[in-house]
Amino acid sequence: MVSLKRSDMRVFDDAFDMHGGYVLDFSDRTMAEFFEDEFRIEIYQEKYRFNGSSKAKYLRAFIQTEDEYTVAKVARTLWQHRETLPRYQERSAETDAIKTRLFDLIAQIEGGGAVPRTDALDRFKRDETLEELIAAIERDIGANKPAAALDRLHTYCMKKFSHLLDERGIACDRNNPLQSRVGKYVKALEAERDIREITRRIVKSAISVFDQFNDVRNNKSFAHDNDLIDQAEARFIFDAVSAFLRFVKTIETSRFGA
Repeated sequence: MVSLKRSDMRVFDDAFDMHGGYVLDFSDRTMAEFFEDEFRIEIYQEKYRFNGSSKAKYLRAFIQTEDEYTVAKVARTLWQHRETLPRYQERSAETDAIKTRLFDLIAQIEGGGAVPRTDALDRFKRDETLEELIAAIERDIGANKPAAALDRLHTYCMKKFSHLLDERGIACDRNNPLQSRVGKYVKALEAERDIREITRRIVKSAISVFDQFNDVRNNKSFAHDNDLIDQAEARFIFDAVSAFLRFVKTIETSRFGA
């Protein structure tokens, strides 16, 4: 079952013109045929009737009842149908905004509906700037805006790996790029621990990931006057970087016996 706020449901209302009880250009008959032909689903059945008997109310009930995969698939197909209809052919800023909101919501639904986790962020030293940095990331993630958080996540990583190298007495110039800092840390980690080969490969691959993270930060984040990366990809990047940070946090905790 998909968990949605009322504001999320209004996104569907706007996308599929559900105001007034209608859904796009469908009649009762053609909507039933659409769901049967495209999804092998009987839309007019009792379990979707709890909101009422209009087409829009059946669709809202369907969205509230079914699993994430099914809802996302239906939403994508309904939008494709909308784009074939003459009345919706004219492009406008409003239409573009509706489409963006819909596909951001679909990405959220396909990601399980929950916002990304921020437990990988470690307050590794007493530093007011660090506190403000983490708080800013948590605000963006709490608002489900991972694209906005990527610039600050990059800054966090720069500070984090500089700190880890300083603790080991390894030189780290402030001009060293992120992938260089991660590379030095990975080399130190290999010298300190006997890790399995698969772990070694994953950890080493992180160096190239953080190299590409530089490009995302510089060209697809709020670091500069950029067009932001889309919601689904931003979340994937945030989660991937966080997974490595979470591993590092666990390693460092065990290293100091905490």
